[in-house]
Amino acid sequence: MTRLDLRNPFNAPIYHEETVGSTMDVSKAIAGEARHGTVVCADFQEAGRGRVPGRTWNTDRRDSLMFTTMLRFPRVADIPRALTLRTGLAVALAIEDFAPGLAGMVRIKWPNDVMLPVDEADTPGFRKAVGILTEAEGGSVHIGIGVNLAQGEFPGDLRDKATSVAIAAGMEIDCGRRFALLEMILARLHEELGTTGDTWRERVEARLYMRGARTGFAEGPADSPRVFRADIVGIGPGGELLVVRDGETLVRAVVSGEQVQGTLPSDP
Repeated sequence: MTRLDLRNPFNAPIYHEETVGSTMDVSKAIAGEARHGTVVCADFQEAGRGRVPGRTWNTDRRDSLMFTTMLRFPRVADIPRALTLRTGLAVALAIEDFAPGLAGMVRIKWPNDVMLPVDEADTPGFRKAVGILTEAEGGSVHIGIGVNLAQGEFPGDLRDKATSVAIAAGMEIDCGRRFALLEMILARLHEELGTTGDTWRERVEARLYMRGARTGFAEGPADSPRVFRADIVGIGPGGELLVVRDGETLVRAVVSGEQVQGTLPSDP
């Protein structure tokens, strides 16, 4: 691996490979000797994966920013609450630093995505631009982040689901600038992990995708066939999603599952 001369506020190295199976796997392989905050990034992942088994992170070579940050904590109790959501907040803020035209427009989709606005007459709204995967192993936490950065278009099966920073910001982005975004994300993540108390909840809620709107959820494990409707209310102290289910008035906490994209089969 090549060590990049980039700013890392965690005071740890940033390693780069042209092609890897996944940056998550490389991060785990070097965790025994790596320092807190060590980063592994790659131009291309042959086996990038998402939160759900069988889902992959597909991208053209160098159009995306793909990396994993390894963090160490003395005890499990020391791992920051809602680490994935707070990472999403850091990424959202960094994207706005990188593309100021998107300021205030980036959304955090519970539990692990970042959404960017789409300005198209036929399909307005938001689409996924970032996926985050957090895994703990052997006393370390590995945060994998994939950002659609420079893509100008997506194939048909992704066109209605995905977007990129370049598309959302209406700008051409040279793939070489992905390292500038990496530095911005690390700066925001370091700042975020240094905050104390529950102030992160308010900041996540301010950017929470579809807050105050009704949407569908797959209940339980991701890709579960058990689907229900609910209004999104906010975020709980542990990062759980607070909702009011259809026909109820009680606020309930959703601790696992995911929002369903698109119209549910029984919608009118």
